[in-house]
Amino acid sequence: MFGDIGSNRFEDAKAVYRKALERKMDSPFFHQGLYQIAFVQNDTAEMARQAAWSESNPGAGNTLLMLKAESAAYAGRLQQAREMSQQASDSAERAGENETAAGYIAQSALREALFGNVAEARKRARMAIKRSSGRDVQYGGALTLAFAGESTQVLSIINDLSGRFPEDTIVQSNYLPTLRGILALNQGKTADAVDRLEVARPYELGGTTGSSYGWNALYPAFVRGQAYLRARKGVEAAAEFQKILDHRGVVVNEPIGALAYLGLARAYALQGEKTRLLTAYEDFLALWKASDPDLPVIRQAIKGHENLR
Repeated sequence: MFGDIGSNRFEDAKAVYRKALERKMDSPFFHQGLYQIAFVQNDTAEMARQAAWSESNPGAGNTLLMLKAESAAYAGRLQQAREMSQQASDSAERAGENETAAGYIAQSALREALFGNVAEARKRARMAIKRSSGRDVQYGGALTLAFAGESTQVLSIINDLSGRFPEDTIVQSNYLPTLRGILALNQGKTADAVDRLEVARPYELGGTTGSSYGWNALYPAFVRGQAYLRARKGVEAAAEFQKILDHRGVVVNEPIGALAYLGLARAYALQGEKTRLLTAYEDFLALWKASDPDLPVIRQAIKGHENLR
C-alpha cells in the first residue's frame, strides 16, 4: 500500500486496503495511508474520517495526530502544528514510546527552521538530540541545526553517524550527503554542495526509514535546488523543485512540499519566466491563504509577489 502511495498510484493503494478488509485485516498503518492519500487528493472529509478512526480506536497510536500537525504546517498554520506536535509527543511518552516522542520533537524543530524561526528551531533540535541517540532523531536534529546555520554540532553528528553506521544505505546515501550539502551551501560553496548531494540522487525517491521519522526522502533534492538557486542556475533549480511537486506520494504533507512552490518561483525568476514566476507565487499564496501572518516565509513571499505586480 505504501509502495503504491510513494509511486503516486493512489487508487491502487486504496484497492490494497479493500483487499485487506475482505480478508478481515485492519491496522492503524492502513489508516495512516488512507489519510495520506486523502491529503494528496484534497479530500478533507476523508482526512477527518481517518483522524476520527484513530481517535476512537485505542492503541491506534499517535501517528495520525502527527500527520494532522504536518498538514497544518503544510498550510502555514505553524502554531496549530506546534500544539498538535506537542500532543503527539506527550501521547507517545505516555505510551512509553520515547524514541517516537523524540522523533516528533525533531520533526517540529525542522518546521521551525524551514519557516525561518531559527531560535525556536535550535531549541527544539537540541531537545530532541538530548532525548535520543537514535539514528533518525540525531539526523533530524542535525538537519534542523544545519538549516539554522550551525556547523559544529552538525559535524559532530555527521562523524558519529558515519562511524556507527558505515554500511547503512540510508545514512551513507541520504542523511550524510544532505547534511554535508547544507554545510557546504552555508559556506557559500555551491558547486561543492551539488557535488556532495550527487550520491543521494539514485536513492532520494525511496522510503528512507520505517520509523516515525520516515518522511525525509526528497530532502537532498530540496537542498540541491537551493544550491542551484545560489549558483543562479534557474533551469537546474526548477527541475529539483518540480521533482518534489511531481512526487506527492513521497512528500505527502511535509513542509518542503509547500516550500517547493517558492523555490520554483525563484528558479523562474532566474530564467526571466515572469508568467511562470507569478503562477508559482500565486500557488504558494493560495496554499498559505490561512497561514499564521507573522511567519518570515509568508512575509517574504508576499513581498516577492507584490514586487512583480
